[in-house]
Amino acid sequence: MHGISDPQGDTSRDDTSCDDISCDGISPDDSSRPATSYSIGELARRSGLSVKTIRFYSDHGLVVPASRTPAGYRRYGPEAVARLALVRTLRELGLGLEVIRRIVDRPLALGRIAAEQAAALDAQIRVLRLRRAVLSAVAARGEPTFEEMELMHRLAALSETERRRLVNGFLDAVFGAPRPSDTALRCSLTPELPGNPTEEQVAAWVELAELSLDDAFRAAVRRLVLEHAGDRPEAVGAAGAPPVPDLVAVARKVVRAAMASGIRPEAPEADPVVAALVTRCAPVSGHPGRTSPHEWLLGRLEAVREPRRDTYVRLLSLINGWPAPEPVTPVIDWAASALRARAVA
Repeated sequence: MHGISDPQGDTSRDDTSCDDISCDGISPDDSSRPATSYSIGELARRSGLSVKTIRFYSDHGLVVPASRTPAGYRRYGPEAVARLALVRTLRELGLGLEVIRRIVDRPLALGRIAAEQAAALDAQIRVLRLRRAVLSAVAARGEPTFEEMELMHRLAALSETERRRLVNGFLDAVFGAPRPSDTALRCSLTPELPGNPTEEQVAAWVELAELSLDDAFRAAVRRLVLEHAGDRPEAVGAAGAPPVPDLVAVARKVVRAAMASGIRPEAPEADPVVAALVTRCAPVSGHPGRTSPHEWLLGRLEAVREPRRDTYVRLLSLINGWPAPEPVTPVIDWAASALRARAVA
């Protein structure tokens, strides 16, 4: 009941009350009652609850007296012991009095009501997990502003529909007008926060959502998407030459082995790697205004360098439960350093 305190935690005996027990907890008329009829004092001893608690439950209909003595003392049948045991258990599980009344009045509904309560607890756990994730993220930032904290909380509390709207806004800005050729790449950049996310996934979502709202980051990812699609003026060579391939993908494939072998970008051992990179990426013949394929490729790699792209993909993988990705920024940095060293030479 609202505004009424449940005294279940009070185990003190209330045998001095003159309501319906005598000083020893037995009503004056006990000698004339059947052995299966209990006074409130006897019921307290059998149930382990205090007289005060039993009277509270009795007053609110959770355990009902079977009869009253001519003097008005309450008498309870043997089923009251089991009923009080059930009430006590349900209260310890955190159920409210109204819910308990539904259960004890209709025992067959116990399974359904338990499922409802479990679902309600799940919802509370999700809220608590969300709050903890936001607080942990705020603490990890050291000294965020109140505006940043408010934004983080708001992003964490978005509904599924609101999250999808935010993500679609980011992807629309990145991809522009929808094209069938973009479908797979767009899906690969779409976060899908599960219905019961971990704290780590909630924190990752908050950080990713903040990142996706950054206009500079949107523009940088837009450049990467265009690079991937070869959708730029230099992508098609003269006289129908084949389009320039995805620079980032080629750099990763060509450079990875050299990096794994510990070859430094300015070392002579890197010469064949750079040659392969230029051959795979640079146009077939020189472009007007380009002094060399090396400088052209260096400019392209510097244009698509965006370290926050690795952050986005890492957060995306965490949210979606994908394997941790390989960062691409070190590959671009290695290739750019190698090209720069040879352009100077």
